Amino acid sequence: MSLFGKVKNTINLLKNIDLDQLAKINEQIDLTEAMNTLGQLDERQLKGLMKMLKTKRRKGQADLPPIDGDFYNLDLKLTQEQRDLQIKVRNFMEDEVRPLINDHWNRAKFPFEIIEKFKKLNITGVPYEGYGCPNLPFLMEGIIAQEIARVDVSISTFFGVHSGLAMGSIYLCGSEEQKEEWLPKMQRLEKIGAFGLTEPNVGSGVAGGLETTCKFDGENWVINGQKKWIGNATFADVIIIWARDEDSNQVKGFLVKKDNPGFKAEKMEDKMALRIVQNALITLTDCKVAENDRLQKADSFKDTANVLRMTRAGVAWQAVGCARGAYESALKYTKKREQFGRPIASYQLIQNHLVEMISNLTSMQTLCFRLSELQDEGQLEDEHASLAKVYCSMRMRDVVSRAREVMGGNGILLEYDVARFVADAEAIYSYEGTKEINSLIVGRAITGYSAFVS
Repeated sequence: MSLFGKVKNTINLLKNIDLDQLAKINEQIDLTEAMNTLGQLDERQLKGLMKMLKTKRRKGQADLPPIDGDFYNLDLKLTQEQRDLQIKVRNFMEDEVRPLINDHWNRAKFPFEIIEKFKKLNITGVPYEGYGCPNLPFLMEGIIAQEIARVDVSISTFFGVHSGLAMGSIYLCGSEEQKEEWLPKMQRLEKIGAFGLTEPNVGSGVAGGLETTCKFDGENWVINGQKKWIGNATFADVIIIWARDEDSNQVKGFLVKKDNPGFKAEKMEDKMALRIVQNALITLTDCKVAENDRLQKADSFKDTANVLRMTRAGVAWQAVGCARGAYESALKYTKKREQFGRPIASYQLIQNHLVEMISNLTSMQTLCFRLSELQDEGQLEDEHASLAKVYCSMRMRDVVSRAREVMGGNGILLEYDVARFVADAEAIYSYEGTKEINSLIVGRAITGYSAFVS
């Protein structure tokens, strides 16, 4: 019998009994074991248990297994401290974010009210050492990305841009003075960051030549150009801007503040995906930046690539979270939705879709788990991160498609969540390197030949 079954039987038997009956009950059920099991359940599990107890079953119907996308029990590989943090983030997303997310997604508005609540989680800058950061393994950064994306990919993107790309740029490329100035405030979410690399005419080809330029005039750096698709940029306090030096032709990074003269950020409208993310078109017109706001350790695109390598694993974990959210939503739906007098989960064709989904999801999870282990061991290479991004984003697409399919017409309604996952999956599929670009990175690693156009 499952642990949930033992607890359920115990609770049912304990109803309306007197002390004389306890001995007889103990002969049927180990009360100590059952109550210890009950005491180990977290708040989310207890709520699920109480809901299960209140649910009326048909006569003869067996207890249904819980809805859980971790089929291979990878959570058991986490330490208790890590598991507690995972549950803490999951509960936050369920209690504080899920109730409001569809409304904000529909209106393309960011729920600024959650930032204050986010601060209490203390999960910003997870893998960094010092500056108030938790300094936890990269694995936990991935687990957190999964848990956030499991409820909403937009919030996961906001968090990844701020904690990963923006803070990561300062952590890897900034001077000690710049780190001391920005990282503690960003860790506490007192200052919000953005990352400006992609341009209107330059996406996959950023390594070959940015159109945004910078030039030192003897006193300040003068930046001209545009950046597109820059998440958080409409409200960020600091934006990491990457530009090509007109004199050296090398890429440099800058800390551009929202009140810098010559800086303008316009919200991008009419997106079909990541509608909560406040993407901006940034225009820099003779934007002056002081030398002490130039990232002192960013001297070429290789330094930019180091930031992207560090954060690409997080994007693969986002794909896992998106797929897991869609799968669990679909599984929950198929257990409740009835056709021809039975839950549709009891039909062969539906079960085939669900098995395909959990197969994809499990392979994604195990791949990302090993990817994060490589990162924690200091063995992560570009091709490792790229393979994960390619594979997970493709399998994610398949999972969300099947989730929508088993829900029929209801799959396109926001109230069932899967429609949002379907749309947001398209953004994950493209950002942080398209399938084609990441495939060429892996191809170069396994063949020894570069197929990039020179």
